[in-house]
Parts: sequence; structure tokens; C-alpha cells
Amino acid sequence: MQTQPTASHFINGAYVEDTNGTPIDVIYPATGEKIAMVYAATPAIIEQALTAARDAQAAWGAMTGTERGRILRRAADIMRERNHDLSILETYDTGKPYQETSVADATSGADALEYFGGMAATLTGEHIQLGEDWVYTRREPLGVCVGIGAWNYPTQIACWKGAPALACGNSIIFKPSETTPLSALKVAEILVQAGLPAGLYNVVQGMGEVGAALVTDPRVDKVSLTGSVPTGRKVYAAAADGMKHVTMELGGKSPIIVFEDADIENAVSGAIVGNFYSSGQVCSNGTRVFVHTDIKEAFLKRLAERLDNAVIGDPMDPDTSFGPMVSKRQLDIVLGYIDKGKAEGARLVYGGNAIDGKGFYMQPTVFADVTDDMTIAREEIFGPVLSVLDFTDEDDVMARANDTEFGLAAGVFTRDLSRAHRVAANFQAGTCYINTYNDAPVEAPFGGMKNSGVGRENSKAAIEHYSQLKSVYVRMGDMEAPF
Repeated sequence: MQTQPTASHFINGAYVEDTNGTPIDVIYPATGEKIAMVYAATPAIIEQALTAARDAQAAWGAMTGTERGRILRRAADIMRERNHDLSILETYDTGKPYQETSVADATSGADALEYFGGMAATLTGEHIQLGEDWVYTRREPLGVCVGIGAWNYPTQIACWKGAPALACGNSIIFKPSETTPLSALKVAEILVQAGLPAGLYNVVQGMGEVGAALVTDPRVDKVSLTGSVPTGRKVYAAAADGMKHVTMELGGKSPIIVFEDADIENAVSGAIVGNFYSSGQVCSNGTRVFVHTDIKEAFLKRLAERLDNAVIGDPMDPDTSFGPMVSKRQLDIVLGYIDKGKAEGARLVYGGNAIDGKGFYMQPTVFADVTDDMTIAREEIFGPVLSVLDFTDEDDVMARANDTEFGLAAGVFTRDLSRAHRVAANFQAGTCYINTYNDAPVEAPFGGMKNSGVGRENSKAAIEHYSQLKSVYVRMGDMEAPF
């Protein structure tokens, strides 16, 4: 397998190029250098993808779930075999360290293909007896799905959307983020190699106007977006105009509550994973860390000691554990938030600076003495900036934790299991954690409440969002009518 894709788009089972599209430079975040270029989809490319997806779907939907599942499971095996090459490509695409991409990206995509491949044969309806009459239900595909990806997990998101869509008998057109356009093309290539018929998984590149053209096309039946809340609002509104099915996996400003009886080592691990994995570019990150005042200084001391162990450097070096931001723009956004944190009176206790040299590197950053009204405690930063807030009372901290427009994730660290479950029950968030953070197994539903989205990805719940139920009433006797 060539590490790099050979053209901008993948349509109807093959790579396709149209150099009339707007050029999009692919920048390696570790050096700031251009490593590839793709072209945004022209109207002709978009039409080609829609036609291919529409034409291929009916035959795929008519296949048995077992046959569909076999192909998805085969793709999962190929993806695992090629994990090394795919991880290198993911690192070039995103700048995330190979240490991370080799265990969290293609592997997670393969898990989704395997899980939904195994589930495809189980997608049955039910029989409802009504005296001598009866009703049966059929679970049917939606048709053509559109997936719009974010730049932080391009391989994973391409599979999290593609696997359930295909398992249910749909076709899909996936538009990666223009910042990370390469990895999804390899997902499409692997699916075709595994036996997926042409036209069922298509990848087209582009910015917002390409996404808008897909979302508003009447041939599209379902839209699934991973992205920011402002983007989600626009896409949701456009999809609603066409009465399309939607899944929206949007941003967050998630809380982690660390009680006085918590295991500090585990709580610090949760804060690190929830703020600095992927250089903080994870939608579910727990960026508001509420720490009980009794252990606050001990927590901050241990956090600083552990952050000193971060290895910042070449993402391709297996020892590197903290890589660059995805782009110069994202780095500048995050540095701007750090300036706001300082200006509004938060205490900078670790990091806070860009790192000189090539690439878009910055230090892991920790603020203490953060209050609920500060900008860094209200807005999603999407970078390695952790805010520590003080608390003493459970009821008070629950109200503060939930006082946000977002509701994607939340975590609690405590040795008191009754309290842990009580807190989890009271969190206004779709994905919650007890004594851990940011685990995302494909077996568990993932998604948000409030402005953090609608619908769920992964697990059996995803099937509901990529299929529809048809009820068929069967009368066994004569039909009555009033005249």
C-alpha cells in the first residue's frame, strides 16, 4: 500500500481527480511544510459522487446483513494489518504522535468496522400478534448518507460514520475536514479491497460549500456531522429544510469533578488524558477540572510533576508523547485564549507559551484559581489548556458543572461509589465517566446533550440513526368499512 493516496477523491470504487477544484494544501503540523495537495470537489465531482451513491445503494440494501457484515469484518482485518502505514498517514495528517495514532486511530476505526460488521446480520424486525391479525416490522436503510468529519480523528470518524451506515444497507459520501483530507481516502480504498461494491463509500474533499452542496441535495437522506456547535447549527438547519435524518456530534466544555477522597494519581491521569491527549484537540475533553480545596495544592503539584514527563518533539519518534497543534490557525486561537485567561485573573501554573522552532508546537498549559465566569471556563478552546476550579460542596459543584450550554461529557473521581453514581446521574451530559476519562469503546453509545448534539454514535444505538422502521399490518379476516 502506498502511504499517500493517489488522488483527491474516491468515487465509485476508484480514485478520481479534477484539478478545476480549489487547491487545498496539506500541511504537516510538526514542520509547517506542505506534504501534499488535494483539490476541492467541483460540482461535477459532487454530482459524480451522488450518482454513484444513489445507484449503488439499492443492491447493497437488498443483500443480507450477513453478506454486508462479512465485507466490513474483512475491512477491519485489513485495517489492522496496515495499522503501521495508516498510523504514519494519520500522524502526517494531524501531527498527533505516532505513539498515539498507532493505538487509537486506525485501531478504533477497525473496531467500528468489526463491531457493526458483526451486528449487520442481527438487524431484524419484530412480529406483533393482534388477535388473529398481526403486524410485522422491517428495518430498512435510509438511502444515501453524508458524513462530515472533523480534523482531530480523521480515520476514526470516517469509520464511526461509515461502518453503521454500511451495516444498515446505506451508501455514504464522506467529506473529511479540509485540514486533514488524506486518511479517509485510505478507508475507502481498504473497504473496496475488502469487497465493498463500488459507489457505496465515496470520499470528496472541500470546504464548507462542498458540505453545503451535499447536505442540501434532495438525493441525500441522512447527514452526520462531527464538528463545532456553530457549524452544527448551520448543518442541522439545512438538513431540517429537507426533512433529513441527522446525527450531530458537536463540541463541549466538559467538567471533571475531583473529590477530596479521590486517588490523586488516578485523578491526575484523568486530567492529563482529558486535556492533553491529541494536544487537547478532543471534543469530549474535561477542560473544567473542579478540585476540592482540601487536595487542590497536592493535585496541582502532582500534575506539574507529571507534565514535566511529557516528551514534546518529532511525532514520528515513538518516544514523543505530545505533538503540535493541527494548524497555525488553531495554535493562534489557543494562544489567544491563554492571553484572555491571564487578563481575566486566572493563575498560570504551568506552560502557557508557544514553542520556538518549526511546526505548531505549544506547551501543555494549566491555569488555577479559575472562576466560572472566565472566558477560559465558558468557551471551548480545543487545545491543551486545563482550568482548575475550586469547590467544597457537592450540590454547589454539581450546579456549576452543569451551568454550561454544552453537555457532551463529564467525569468524577471519588472512592465513594454511592457518590460517584449519584454525581453521574446528575450530570447533564451524554457520556460520563467514573474514575476514568475519555474512554470511547465502540460498544458504548457516544454523544451529547444540550448544544453538544443530537443522536448517538457507536453501539446498538447507532443503528437507530442509520435505519428506519416500516410497520406492515396483516389482516387475516374480512375488512369492515362504514359503507
